[in-house]
Amino acid sequence: MSAVTIHQLTKRFGDRTAVDAFSLSVEPGEVFGLLGPNGAGKSTLIKMLTTLLPPTSGRAMVAGYDVARQAMAVQRRIGYVPQALSVDGTLTGYENMLILAKLYGVPRRQRLERVKAALHYVGLEAVAHRFVNTYSGGMIRRLEMAQVTLHQPDVLFLDEPTVGLDPLARKSMWELIHQLRRDHNTTVFLTTHFMDEADELCDRLAILHQGRQVAIGSPDQLKAAMPQPHATLDDVFIYYTENHLATEGDGNYRDTSTTRRTAQRLG
Repeated sequence: MSAVTIHQLTKRFGDRTAVDAFSLSVEPGEVFGLLGPNGAGKSTLIKMLTTLLPPTSGRAMVAGYDVARQAMAVQRRIGYVPQALSVDGTLTGYENMLILAKLYGVPRRQRLERVKAALHYVGLEAVAHRFVNTYSGGMIRRLEMAQVTLHQPDVLFLDEPTVGLDPLARKSMWELIHQLRRDHNTTVFLTTHFMDEADELCDRLAILHQGRQVAIGSPDQLKAAMPQPHATLDDVFIYYTENHLATEGDGNYRDTSTTRRTAQRLG
């Protein structure tokens, strides 16, 4: 059974189609990447798959459950790290983790052990009792990863997980994603604007442009299909989306504000 199955999934906001008849299958343990310019529909697709937005039409199954009709079952089996911060800076790392353990329904007798193990797993055990507003950007992202793995999800959704991080923190996040896959066979579905990140992490990629899937394949397959020799993923991205500046701009005010606000807080 596929970890994620999407068939003709569509989301409209009034007259605007944000995601247009998107279809895809992601296998268990796969790291799948979604590329596209701002405003292409990546975050909208992620929000539908995590049950935060209802589809206009089409169907999606995550961990064997329908995102529209079995939302609660989906939520119990996924983890989601959004672009915006999802931790409380006025609490300690440990307190943030304990709140999530309760929300995820981790049994009381297992909470302390699970929280401690998760913090150790991401390398934050030594700073667990410091306030999160004293953490670096990389530490905050690792805390968010610890939170969403508390309940051992089948599928982990990451919406631009390294935005605003310095190169060292980005590399640490890459290693953590590899570790989750190796240790738990976690399926990872991520969006990114960093081509080196997509090349490093992803088994397969899809490129979304104006809400539609315009390319799919492994990084090597996509590069090999380009007309020029020795193509990079940057070349692939530009080839499929080069007219986006003339047709849809660089995302709306909310897209830009969210990205910059997250980068500022994590920086």
